[in-house]
Amino acid sequence: MDRNRGNGNGKGNGSRGRDETPEERADRRWADLLQELRVAQTGVQILFGFLLTVAFQPRFVDLSQTDQTIYSVTVVLGAATTGVLIGPVAFHRMLTGRRLKPQTVSWASRLTVLGLVLLLCTMASALLLILRVVLDDTIALWLVIAMVVWFVVCWFVLPAWTLATRRGLD
Repeated sequence: MDRNRGNGNGKGNGSRGRDETPEERADRRWADLLQELRVAQTGVQILFGFLLTVAFQPRFVDLSQTDQTIYSVTVVLGAATTGVLIGPVAFHRMLTGRRLKPQTVSWASRLTVLGLVLLLCTMASALLLILRVVLDDTIALWLVIAMVVWFVVCWFVLPAWTLATRRGLD
């Protein structure tokens, strides 16, 4: 085996893993990250586009000051989420060809996780706004809390649990 090649998991020959160079690993991780970003960006763009139209609806002026504030916070969160999830593309474009793919992938991954956190906040805020319009405020708040817990479990707890249990198997 070429001494510059590794299996991608730092364990040397004979271990489970991929036989790839750091550059190949970065390329693979970048391609995986792009696929993940495509899914997240599509949802965020649809949500953000919808949010932008709400202020132009005739009933918007009938919303309470609290609901208009929640709307404003939601739009800002949606814009921040959009920005951070597009950030990896800009990062890659600015650094492409400079032999910094592993660092680019690392930063892009961090931005993506931040994007998920911001998306969680955007979703919670949008749900709160919508549910306050159609339900009692207390019920709306409890439903939003339940959905936030659900998102946290699906997006963060299950992957963390899988990683923790996987480490025990190695």
